Amino acid sequence: MNAGEPVNPKQSFTVKGQYIKDLSFENPHAPQSLMVAAAKPAIEINVDLKAQKLQETVFEMTLHIAVRAIADNTTLFLVDLAYAGIFEVNNVPDTHIEPLIMIDCPFVLFPFARRVIADVTRDGGFPPLLLDPIDFAALFMQNKGKSGAVG
Repeated sequence: MNAGEPVNPKQSFTVKGQYIKDLSFENPHAPQSLMVAAAKPAIEINVDLKAQKLQETVFEMTLHIAVRAIADNTTLFLVDLAYAGIFEVNNVPDTHIEPLIMIDCPFVLFPFARRVIADVTRDGGFPPLLLDPIDFAALFMQNKGKSGAVG
């Protein structure tokens, strides 16, 4: 390090854009599934995170959420959403990049993905599905070392 260099340069984390990469809604048993006044359906939710480096300081994070609603052993609806964002990260130590991308980025994207899922389930004829918050730090720790790491 040279004597004139700053010790802690200004760190920045910027959302450059966000978008739906892929969206699918299936109502395989309509209209019968909409006419049944069934009990509250069981909801299966799977969450997956994928990150890729686009440029030296620019990353894409894709939050993939798959939902299946089941009642009386029948699938009421399926939602498959890949919601992504482009993030620019500057002057962040290398050791902090992966947690930033895999925890903070999906945390920023989640409310928008949640709204898309609520809207599409409502538009599909069902009550809007409001997903519970996701602990992305716990998900990161659980998946540490698996595929989906930044790179």
